[in-house]
Amino acid sequence: MKQLLIIGIGAGDPEYLTVQAINAMNRADVFFLMDKGASKVKLLQLRRDILERYVSRIDYRIVEADSPERAREGDYSGQVQGLNHAKQQVFERLIDEELQDGQCGAFLVWGDPSLYDSTLRILDAVLREGRVNFDYQVIPGITSVQALAARHRVPLNAIGQSVQITTGRRLAEGFPANAQSVVVMLDAEDTYRQLDDPELEIYWGAYLGTPDEILRSGRLVEVGEDIQRTRQAAREANGWIMDTYLLRRGPKDA
Repeated sequence: MKQLLIIGIGAGDPEYLTVQAINAMNRADVFFLMDKGASKVKLLQLRRDILERYVSRIDYRIVEADSPERAREGDYSGQVQGLNHAKQQVFERLIDEELQDGQCGAFLVWGDPSLYDSTLRILDAVLREGRVNFDYQVIPGITSVQALAARHRVPLNAIGQSVQITTGRRLAEGFPANAQSVVVMLDAEDTYRQLDDPELEIYWGAYLGTPDEILRSGRLVEVGEDIQRTRQAAREANGWIMDTYLLRRGPKDA
């Protein structure tokens, strides 16, 4: 049977890889790399750099495929479903045509496969279709959430309190009721600027773990505008941006 490894490679720093991830990569015969276009060539090159650094075997193959783009029309849920269906077709073709029975293939997933990534959903959909058969294993990775907290040297949660992870789209509906610490991902619209609570603090990071890393922190009412300017300039300079931030009420040692 064909085997797949879904390997979380961390948030950007090659040293975020776990020993388990490195051992898993050295089991793979074929690595499937998804190309997201010229603006994100650094993400593709990082994966290549990781393979060169950590894979000791010399007989592995790299197979690249163009990653489908999300449609910008219709509701967001429908857009994502359409994107995942397109990726499903690509994944199915790669597994069918590029991996032989008894071989092991690998997908290198940014951060961790369990958090705001659809690779596992897509592979389950491929299995349900029944045209290709395989087994797969998931290797966890360090997320941008963990990297953000480490770089700012803050705990994610206050003592005895929970932390909520959400998206910019959800934050636009308002700061979650009864929440004290909220991590926001996938925010393309600077949604934090819609909040005017003077007690909120923000810990923001972009390109975490990479040479382009940018960090900002402080009271939201005081640093929000600077973060927005910095984010826009970084996006224009790089052609893309990947950022995460923590919003919390009260001091960091609460």
